[in-house]
Amino acid sequence: MEFSAILLIALALAVDAFAVALAAGVSLCQVDSRQVFRLAFHFGFFQAGMNILGWLGGLTVRSYIEAFDHWLAFGLLAFVGVKMIWEAIREEHEAEEGADPTKGRMLITLSVATSIDSLAVGLSFAVLEISVWLPALIIGLVASALTALGLRLGCLLGAASRLGSRAEIVGGLVLLGIGFKILYEHGVL
Repeated sequence: MEFSAILLIALALAVDAFAVALAAGVSLCQVDSRQVFRLAFHFGFFQAGMNILGWLGGLTVRSYIEAFDHWLAFGLLAFVGVKMIWEAIREEHEAEEGADPTKGRMLITLSVATSIDSLAVGLSFAVLEISVWLPALIIGLVASALTALGLRLGCLLGAASRLGSRAEIVGGLVLLGIGFKILYEHGVL
């Protein structure tokens, strides 16, 4: 897989983390470097880890689905992309007021919630026989960087939900585009 495609996937997957971090920054008003590190580390770690878990799961079923693997990869990417667009339109991403999302149970919950999509993408990597190690590293680093950026920007911006929603729509469209590219490369389109 080309580096540019990996980077686009990483950016698309990190949009959820960015939107949550942006909202968290708005709700916290002020963040210190420890909070930024905790949220960025956890979001990046979970994005990379879920990607690897999805890939490992996909390796066990690859031989059974080789005949239609490109459709499965397209379906997974399309599902995640459409889900991201739908959630952005419905604006379901709201931070809980009064709680610090960089600590405790909320940190773990948000880390898992923002990385579920990465699990599906990891599965599609296995189906397409793409090594997961470089993509997982890039996905984790991009998620960490965008989380840190989102948390800092959230402190500066007052309208996090509008910016987060727009970014999530773009991320969903990117995943759909990559899914169509996979079908094109397999001669379906």
